[in-house]
Amino acid sequence: MGNITQEAPKPLLDVNGIEVIYNHVILVLRGVSLVVPEGKIVALLGANGAGKTTTLRAISNLLRSERGQVTKGNIMYRGERIEEMTPADLVKRGVIQVMEGRHCFGHLSIEENLLTGAYTRNVSKGEIAASLDKVYQYFPRLKQRRTSQAGYTSGGEQQMAAIGRALMANPNMILLDEPSMGLAPQIVEEIFEIVRDLNARENVSFLLAEQNTNIALRYADYGYILESGRVMMDGTAEDLANNEDVKEFYLGLDSGDRKSFKDTKFYRRRKRWLA
Repeated sequence: MGNITQEAPKPLLDVNGIEVIYNHVILVLRGVSLVVPEGKIVALLGANGAGKTTTLRAISNLLRSERGQVTKGNIMYRGERIEEMTPADLVKRGVIQVMEGRHCFGHLSIEENLLTGAYTRNVSKGEIAASLDKVYQYFPRLKQRRTSQAGYTSGGEQQMAAIGRALMANPNMILLDEPSMGLAPQIVEEIFEIVRDLNARENVSFLLAEQNTNIALRYADYGYILESGRVMMDGTAEDLANNEDVKEFYLGLDSGDRKSFKDTKFYRRRKRWLA
């Protein structure tokens, strides 16, 4: 008998060469491919306008509300194509997006905001109460502010409420869009620590879009760098953090005139060839 080799586990999410067009004419994503293994944190990096949010919206099927559509490629979740599913279908399968800008219902209390996250779950009041207790364990600040009107809480508290609301849906995977935007560095650290805890203790997988490359690579397992709707580079978080091109263009460890990450890579390759 020959040796029996075990197949590698299938990825939780597999995005294969997708193109996204808005208004039937504006090409935003150009053949984007990425993989999120189960139980991992994957960072989607790049400057504003690189296509990070569009990628998340393509996965969560929120493009149609903005007259966008996936025109090529496919998106697989647990081996099942999901491009034609509704956002509600995906939520029931455990895929939850936390949108950029800390979207909360400003007129509701923090606790009422959290409870809206359990709306799609057909479970008992006791199970929902247990989920709420779990959220408060991860976000003790929210427990202190649970009766406060969300619109009058801080940006950090609203971001925590948005992630907590996603947790109430009992997710397998959270798509987290720009969690650091507009927040003080100390609050950003706190939120990323909670993301790491959720990943480790609850086995929640994360695909997070983030402009703050430095902190994202400290917490992620793997990263993809987008520019102009294309994946320019990918690798383990450690490899990307130590890559000279990434250091120069994204981590601010060098200065000078540079138009794009692509130009930087080409310039460095040319220097190496001529050396």
